[in-house]
Amino acid sequence: MQRVHNFNAGPSAMPLAVLQKVQAEFLDFAGTGMSIVEISHRSERYQQLQEETKQTLRRLLHIPDGYHIIFLQGGGSLQFVMHSANFLRRRGAYVNTGVWSDKAMAAAAAYGEVYEAASSKKDGFSYIPRLTEGAICEATDYLYITSNNTIHGTQWASYPKVSVPLFGDVSSDFLSRPIPIERFDFLFAGAQKNIGPAGVVVAIIKDSLVAGANPDVPAMLRYDTYVKHDSVYNTPPVFAIYFIHEVLQWLEREGGPEEMARRNERKAAMIYEVIDDSDGFYRGHADKNSRSRMNITFNLPTPAYEEAFIRESEQHHFVGLKGHRSLGGCRASLYNAVTEESCTALAQFMKTFRKNH
Repeated sequence: MQRVHNFNAGPSAMPLAVLQKVQAEFLDFAGTGMSIVEISHRSERYQQLQEETKQTLRRLLHIPDGYHIIFLQGGGSLQFVMHSANFLRRRGAYVNTGVWSDKAMAAAAAYGEVYEAASSKKDGFSYIPRLTEGAICEATDYLYITSNNTIHGTQWASYPKVSVPLFGDVSSDFLSRPIPIERFDFLFAGAQKNIGPAGVVVAIIKDSLVAGANPDVPAMLRYDTYVKHDSVYNTPPVFAIYFIHEVLQWLEREGGPEEMARRNERKAAMIYEVIDDSDGFYRGHADKNSRSRMNITFNLPTPAYEEAFIRESEQHHFVGLKGHRSLGGCRASLYNAVTEESCTALAQFMKTFRKNH
């Protein structure tokens, strides 16, 4: 079987070594005589697996005491609701850098006053806006950011330092680089970009923040429910958490977020170099100082060229290069499991396509 060059934006490429291990033990998980999808979530073996997953993540991101790691369902879309239902008392500040922060702010408006502390919406979300002095108003409960914007291809180069609790949607660049956890009070990541299959969200939340959450929120939407019940208030997505466990083990063997950051910089540089050296044939959407290492967005001279690019790329075993429907164009997603060999092949294909057209 020939594996394709997978540049899907999510669900996305997973490490081949992990896929092979999951395949090998699918019928007999850890000598239990059962598949992982058959094991009880109340069993000692599952509890051990979940605890190992949390401890590995704690090591990889140097998560200090005073932070909880919990596993949630409902994807990032439910987190748009939960963060505000739990913590919006007066007003919430948002840096609007794309569709996902826009949706988070819209969901939060049902629970209180929200406002944009900064936005790049008027410029097509082509850059990460600067937080100016005085941008955060008085009586603000938190500042919410989206660390990487999959649709528009922008990424925070560094995280802001602010005087209010910092919340982060880090779904699409989670574990692709180190995170200064202590700068955040709350962050979450949908698994389906860098760490596993769709169906589970990893959240890291400060103990003091949990303690001050709105007690009137229904139990299933309260973070303290999952803290108190160790993410097993109801049946957790066992297979998805198991898969995260295996990806984190792989990541630790490979050198952790620090090594991923080095690899991802090299991978992105290959593609951006082709774009920048193309005399305008390829045009990047994001400003250079806001470019994402995870999602590279670009256009060709005309829609007809873009259609031909997608069609020919698929003939050469590249998948996932069509841009998001809201932006159009093309997009290459370079998550941790996308190999440097695949990026080299894509860069060469882009050069050849330009030469032939």
